[in-house]
Amino acid sequence: MRMTQYLAQSILRVCQEFWNLVERWFRELSDKAIRRGVFFSVPELIKAIEEYLIAWNKDPRPFVWTAKIEDIIRKLDRARQKMEEIKPGSTLPRQRKVKK
Repeated sequence: MRMTQYLAQSILRVCQEFWNLVERWFRELSDKAIRRGVFFSVPELIKAIEEYLIAWNKDPRPFVWTAKIEDIIRKLDRARQKMEEIKPGSTLPRQRKVKK
């Protein structure tokens, strides 16, 4: 593998991991602050988010990955099987277009 490909894959992997954490945090915000409330205006929503942030920052906790790799792989396999039932060939790797 060329160094540029390796570097690109490494950077992409790190970016994906970071993006997953960002999405996870916003899901936490949504579940614990936004879905539980009723907001009649944007300023009320902003106030609720700011109050949640203050409370979160008083006792911050790191996200801990609890899923086992085997469970994730089983889920992916089930998803691929279901997708193949719905649309055969949909989980095959895409072919690269040849430049002319």
